[in-house]
Amino acid sequence: MSQFSNSNDNLPLSKFEMMLKTNSVYFFDSNEFEQIILFYVDNGKFSLAKKAIKLGLSQHPSSVALKLIHVELLILDDKLDTAERILDQLQDIEPSNEEIYIQKATIYSKKGKHKNAVESLQTALLFAEDDADILSMLGMEYLHLDDFDTARFNFAKSLDISFEDYSSLYNVIYCYDMLDQHMEAIDYLNGFIENEPYSEIAWHQIGRQYFIVENYPKALEAFDYSILIDEKFIGAHLEKAKTLEELERYEEAISFYHKTMEIDTPTSFAYLRIGKCYEELDKPQKAVEFYNKTVTEDPLLDKGWLALTEFHINHKNYHKGLYYINKALSIDEENNLYWHQFAEINLNLNLFEEAAKAYYKCIGLQDDRLEVFIALADVLLFLGELEESIQILFDANEKYKDATEISYRLAGLFFLTQKYSDGVVFLERSLKNDLEYLTVFQDLYPSVLRVDEVKLLIKKYNS
Repeated sequence: MSQFSNSNDNLPLSKFEMMLKTNSVYFFDSNEFEQIILFYVDNGKFSLAKKAIKLGLSQHPSSVALKLIHVELLILDDKLDTAERILDQLQDIEPSNEEIYIQKATIYSKKGKHKNAVESLQTALLFAEDDADILSMLGMEYLHLDDFDTARFNFAKSLDISFEDYSSLYNVIYCYDMLDQHMEAIDYLNGFIENEPYSEIAWHQIGRQYFIVENYPKALEAFDYSILIDEKFIGAHLEKAKTLEELERYEEAISFYHKTMEIDTPTSFAYLRIGKCYEELDKPQKAVEFYNKTVTEDPLLDKGWLALTEFHINHKNYHKGLYYINKALSIDEENNLYWHQFAEINLNLNLFEEAAKAYYKCIGLQDDRLEVFIALADVLLFLGELEESIQILFDANEKYKDATEISYRLAGLFFLTQKYSDGVVFLERSLKNDLEYLTVFQDLYPSVLRVDEVKLLIKKYNS
């Protein structure tokens, strides 16, 4: 970091900027150049930093420190090959300079050569006095390699050196999450808290882990500690509200969602959750009020429109439900669950062709749930598209072999299309497997019940 302030009263910096204005050339020692360049980098003035490095290297061509800063600027410009050539030269000059290996690791990482980056960082560790940053970098490289256990180990070692490095703490817990080791994460955090009992971040993270394993009372206790340490920690308030929801303490949850909006600006997420709480409390007017606030706050939040959709479906107001699901689909038309809702609403409005199109869309989006195939087959039956309905059921049968819902429907459709021999095969198979589902068959295909072969089979298995 630069030691200069933003005020331009520092002599080397003022002198350098005066030199640029007057086109003069002044001499600076290499340390002054380092401070000038780092000041410009820290303040995002990269063109001035490049001018300073160019002049600095012309006055101090053998300065390793300036060349390393030059490498950093080259990496920022994505001139990785040039930077790597300079580092190779510097390695010959100062083979025990850890910064050379750190910068090499950065280049390897940018090139996707994460194993090489690991090797370079391990070399840097041999020469470094302060290991914390290098260990953290090693952790990130192992994350790129999907080696979460080794990544966690390195982040934890970094955290042992620097207890206030909360980015490493978050990364340790992220690794536990990726390994689905939530109880191990709790054990680790308990150990961390023994050394750092006033870490609101650690209490917040342990609360999250208890929430994941559905130990909501312990989660609530942890979030309370986090809030006691930092009463303005919005994340802890938010997680506490979610936990209170799970405990069905909806009034308290609403209070804490409001608290998050007092600490910071209102969010669509908080409005949405408050609406859900009011729905659970059977206060529909308040629920819809907050759902409307959700979409006003963030019109692009499709979950807000979906909440309004489901609210109106539950109150059998399908026309409004259709309006709101169209809003959600206009934001995310590749969401198969939204298309499923769209289909269900159209069924309730007797718009069967629209419902069929929606189910086809679900299948096109790889929604291969049995219920989607069955719903589409039944809609096609209602529309008189019997051959299409048969084809859909055969498609479903590839994944759900001999499922009762499929075999009974195929039997009915074969009888309707006068393919009696196929109908007998599928009906007999269905009756053998699940006699109770016969009532659904009778509701779907009443005309088929008059066919002699059907009567005989039903009589045979009923007896």
